[in-house]
Amino acid sequence: MVKKLASQWLSAARISPTALYTGQVWQTTGRSIPELKSMPASALHLALAPSMFVSRSFGGPTLEDFLLARHDLIDHHLTELIESGKVTQIIEIAAGLSPRGSRFVERYGDKITYIEADLPGMVAQKKKLLATRLRACPNHHIKVVDAFAEQGAHSLDGLAMQLDTSQGLAVVTEGLLNYFDKDSVLNLWTRISSTLAQFQQGAYLSDIHLQAQNSDPLAQAFVAGLGIFVRGKVHLHFETAGHLQLAMEELGMACQVLKPSDFAAQIPACSGKGADFCRILFARPASAVK
Repeated sequence: MVKKLASQWLSAARISPTALYTGQVWQTTGRSIPELKSMPASALHLALAPSMFVSRSFGGPTLEDFLLARHDLIDHHLTELIESGKVTQIIEIAAGLSPRGSRFVERYGDKITYIEADLPGMVAQKKKLLATRLRACPNHHIKVVDAFAEQGAHSLDGLAMQLDTSQGLAVVTEGLLNYFDKDSVLNLWTRISSTLAQFQQGAYLSDIHLQAQNSDPLAQAFVAGLGIFVRGKVHLHFETAGHLQLAMEELGMACQVLKPSDFAAQIPACSGKGADFCRILFARPASAVK
């Protein structure tokens, strides 16, 4: 089972087109940093621009709608966790070309420790791109992770052992879950739940696509197109938010499932036509919310 999951994790190289496209969306909307600019990402974004323009012109959704909604809503709740003092440490799994680590370290300085975790190739690339920033900020790290490993230096627990359990920890995954089957996702959540339980306070933030929000013909066509784009199946693991919450409860986590459009008044990106194609899950160890 572990070998199978590790193989699936390594096969996530197929996600790279979305990582490139998403990275460019963050660049063009002012959410990223200059060091993460990429010519391939720019070219891919430009190639898809006509189809996004057509969809928007006819009142339809765009990839950008839910990419920005999920990113900003995760940022919103991570900010609240940090500013309330509940979290001082963050591990972002499969951080890719996300600027989140750099932006949060810029904002909060030595008040937080941020670990961006990814596959070896991405880690090597990002370390090179952010070398100057990393030298200037000893609490910003980019490390290799095998998210499905049960133990070892590159497991989630291995990364967490480097942190202070008397402080709060947030684990973030963005743009990851729906590229893996349900068993793999439950396995990942089991490890996240176990890790968070070791800390004074813990929280898990992620985006996820549900069947109920992607059942109409337009949404199904959009999901099918996304599958073609990433050269693999997009998995919709749970029919409703209730099913997701029950699964989380069985793993010892209390979970809120957030609808982006409910935050449109606070977060402009959550008002986009396609913002609600995804949901944001905000989970904490059940023992912490009783």
